[in-house]
Amino acid sequence: MAVNRRMKLTPELVARVHRSIPDTGPSPGFVPMEEEDYERLTDEILKDHPRHDDLWIFAYGSLMWRPECEIDGQDMALLNGWHRKFCIRIARWRGTPENPGLMMALDRGGSCRAVVQRLSAKTARDRFGQLLRRETTSKEHPTNRPRWVTVESGYQQRRAIVFSVVRSSPYYSGNFSLEETAAVLARAVGHWGSGAEYLMNTVKQLENLGVHDRNLWRLQELVAARIATHSEVVTTPAL
Repeated sequence: MAVNRRMKLTPELVARVHRSIPDTGPSPGFVPMEEEDYERLTDEILKDHPRHDDLWIFAYGSLMWRPECEIDGQDMALLNGWHRKFCIRIARWRGTPENPGLMMALDRGGSCRAVVQRLSAKTARDRFGQLLRRETTSKEHPTNRPRWVTVESGYQQRRAIVFSVVRSSPYYSGNFSLEETAAVLARAVGHWGSGAEYLMNTVKQLENLGVHDRNLWRLQELVAARIATHSEVVTTPAL
């Protein structure tokens, strides 16, 4: 039976954080992936995948509500050995160089319940290429790379591709506690929006799917409390 939980992190609280931020552009020294890099990586990932088989993508974050490409259905799935975590420091998109944010990825340990999305065999390579261009942008310091995993979906196992964090990346921040993560997400904003907004959307989508991620649920409570407290301090008139 589904449990109707009331989130602490509401659109009203998220709106207090939002502000218009111009795109700050790539960080100094950023080397982007080129078309030939994407083609080479696509070949590498799909080299053992039968051309006439559908391709499955494990979607655990924004891909659940905003797929980059057309999908041909999805099923619930469980991935063991990995968990969601805001563990990549970002100075763009949902943060700035002056006020960096955190991006969610999959990190080692635990388990993750989400969905697997099906890409039809006829167009799987092209659609995967679209997804790759969204998820992987840096050539020299990749932080989020595709890998093959085995997920449990229903009563069967499926091979699927997932994007997971590269722990050797200089932007990896896997040692942040929930409280430290909340402090970042409660204030970081970029031209794509705020970290608080991303967290709210992720938790809401998971709950709609019947998935209760205890760490993210606690995180949204902590972020909501920080935003509310900060707003009260800011709006209190000086004596």
